[in-house]
Amino acid sequence: MAEVVCLGILVADVVGKPVEQLPERGKLLLVDRMELHTGGCAANTGMGLAKIGVDTAVIGKVGDDGFGDFMVSRLQRSGANADGVVRDPEMATSATMVMVHSDGERSFLHYIGANASLCEADVDMDLIRQSRLLHVAGFFLMPSFDGQPAANVLKQAKDAGVVTALDTAWDSKGRWMSLLEPALPHVDYFLPSIEEARMVTGRQDPRDIGAVLMDHGVSVVGLKMGEQGCYIRSRDNELRIPPFEVECQDAVGAGDAFVAGFLTGVVRGWDLERTGRFANAVGALCVTELGATTGVRSLEETEEFIRTARVRA
Repeated sequence: MAEVVCLGILVADVVGKPVEQLPERGKLLLVDRMELHTGGCAANTGMGLAKIGVDTAVIGKVGDDGFGDFMVSRLQRSGANADGVVRDPEMATSATMVMVHSDGERSFLHYIGANASLCEADVDMDLIRQSRLLHVAGFFLMPSFDGQPAANVLKQAKDAGVVTALDTAWDSKGRWMSLLEPALPHVDYFLPSIEEARMVTGRQDPRDIGAVLMDHGVSVVGLKMGEQGCYIRSRDNELRIPPFEVECQDAVGAGDAFVAGFLTGVVRGWDLERTGRFANAVGALCVTELGATTGVRSLEETEEFIRTARVRA
């Protein structure tokens, strides 16, 4: 039985580095590295949890193609249960060209693919009911699931006694709170980036953002703030936890790694301060390697990093 189920987008990432400009039309530029990695919030967080040592299952949809084979194989190799991954014979697997700049920042070309057809009927509720925590990953990038279908699944999970969490992606269509609002009353832990949270709430300050989200029913808000670490707010606690200092090689997947660390703390029963510090550490280790999960370490290795690493002042 999985402790955590990650439900959401699955993406094959073709990662090239360094990319400072695109080639002229009809021309070619060389990069030092180009690799195929798993991507997508559900895959990244699920594989991160598995690498940390948390029993994890992944639910999502891929095509009946080579990228789909790769995604399922890599999930299984990581130790995650991929039985909830549906194969769509009509749509290709979602994929992203990830162009990593020399400073670690990224630019993307994305094909939404099979993630567009993931719907409520694809979700294995028995797998979720047997878990301790359901995490919906990549909200705003699943047009057949975002909104009321996601709210329905989260409500069913909560009614079954399962803890719920949710993370967003950037909403290029600008719907933000209007699409997310039905789901929020059924979310125990909301873990967006600060930029996405500002768009959802219309507020700028983390404290104000947290207040708005809790007014909509969220129990705990954890904001990913990059070089500023994280901000966590519940009814009884308010924490700002600084990040660890590392040399960034690739920021791909850092937010999903943070979430994997945070959910580890939730299922292990840690307090919010320890949970936030561990989440920061998992995110920091992620950026030290190329790819969304390559840098994620085991629980013991991450805790050793926390003991020895420098915290940014």
